Amino acid sequence: MRILVGWCPDWSVVAALGEAGLPPLAPAAVLSANRVEVCNASARAEGVRRGQRRRDAQARCPELALLGANPDRDARAFEPVLATVEELRPGVAALRPGLLAVRAPGRFFGGEEHAAAILAETLVDAGVRDCRFGVADDLFTAEQAARMAPTQEARVVRAGGSAAFLRDLPLEVLTTIPDLPQASELVSLLRRLGLDTLGEFAALPLEAITQRLGRPGVEVWRRVRGEDATQSAGVSERTPPPDLVAEVAFEPPLDSVEAVCFSTRTTAERFLAELASRHLVATEVRVEAEYDGADGPGISSRTWLHPRCFSSRDLIDRVHWQLQAHTSGSGLRSRRGIDGGAVRAPIERVRFVPETVEPAHAHAQGLWGGGGDDQVERGVARVQAMVGFEAVVRPVLQGGRSPSARQAAVPWGERATTSTPREQPWPGQIPGPAPVRVFARPIPAEIHGDDGRPVAVSARGAVTGIPARLRIDTGSWQPVAAWAGPWPVDEQWWGAASSSAGPAARFQMVGVDGRAWLAVCRAGTWLIEAGYD
Repeated sequence: MRILVGWCPDWSVVAALGEAGLPPLAPAAVLSANRVEVCNASARAEGVRRGQRRRDAQARCPELALLGANPDRDARAFEPVLATVEELRPGVAALRPGLLAVRAPGRFFGGEEHAAAILAETLVDAGVRDCRFGVADDLFTAEQAARMAPTQEARVVRAGGSAAFLRDLPLEVLTTIPDLPQASELVSLLRRLGLDTLGEFAALPLEAITQRLGRPGVEVWRRVRGEDATQSAGVSERTPPPDLVAEVAFEPPLDSVEAVCFSTRTTAERFLAELASRHLVATEVRVEAEYDGADGPGISSRTWLHPRCFSSRDLIDRVHWQLQAHTSGSGLRSRRGIDGGAVRAPIERVRFVPETVEPAHAHAQGLWGGGGDDQVERGVARVQAMVGFEAVVRPVLQGGRSPSARQAAVPWGERATTSTPREQPWPGQIPGPAPVRVFARPIPAEIHGDDGRPVAVSARGAVTGIPARLRIDTGSWQPVAAWAGPWPVDEQWWGAASSSAGPAARFQMVGVDGRAWLAVCRAGTWLIEAGYD
């Protein structure tokens, strides 16, 4: 069996530039741990190399675009390339993003070189301009041939000529083997032994390789000799994912939300039945509703999540909520009369697209039925179906300095994502433990020192006096047993109109009655933000 390998150089940079919307020929580098992981030809022409520090790479090329490493992004961007090759030659093996392998086509395309030329032309038409191909008896040799081929061309190694082709290659090509994590150490060892090429390494006796390098060394030794037939036979062909999308078309189009939901129920059940036949459940589904009105065709698309997994009733509820949110006076009619203003024509098609599927056994009920959590989720889902998607929310913890700023509410079933990540340092944040009660409206307070004067905080964050007594709202005065602070902050200084803008300082106060409070002093005014119980 002959192997054809297709290689798209610097694919991580290609995928990152495409995601960022930058020109494909712009000098760019993908960074990992502040070091260059991959750089393109434009960056290498300016002196940028793998392993360089960020500042060294920027010094060599000031206009260098620095992009973050993202293996998932690289794999997503490489998926259309695999699909394009599969249209011509089924049975593609995705080795890694930017590298693929297929069984070399023979007489059907007029020979191996003609087959590589057809693949190159197809990929160029699909927008992949830098693609190279190699053909050999084994996978390792075919990959090295592809790396040596010119752009949009192929390097064909004759049958039985793998050893001769690899003989003069430097030892550094061993670092391209993905399943050899100690490649750099192996190359360094072979260099110290006086070896420079793969041919010299292949000429060593098997007994010496076994004693010095063990089984991993023997596997590499067989590869450089072109004898690793098991490697090529073990290339796992990619199985294209099944098309699990379900849709229903309406002829004539429907202008009622209730009519659309009623007509979509059978499709939702068929969609879930197809997943169940593959022992899968959907936890994230994209609902698309197509329409064609006076302003032209359009689509309403939204991705919905579920805390457990979707049922047919859950999907219909999501369709109902989505269409209600996008209803306009000149389009769909709803019994509740809700207007949103995006969909402006009757619905022609509804489509369910599974974004995330999981094994069904991971969401199966226990031997004695579901627990209390399952009952709560079902009850909340019923309430949400009655009052609306946005009306049922759950609290999530986000980043912030004050207790109220760290609170956020997301609709039940949505992913708990916030605009202020908790991982940020947030200087000025109050240390733990967190207060138990956070007041929706801070309570006015007064804090005086031993001399009876109000305590304040200067512009430099210094306390003008030692807090001695405390009065909350219009209550009675009580002595302060202990206090801590201040924790000064200066938030949103550009928006002075906001009540939380400007410099402030927070204190922890404990009264003689044992109750503890979180107080904030802003512009000489004291407020109680939270309480510790």
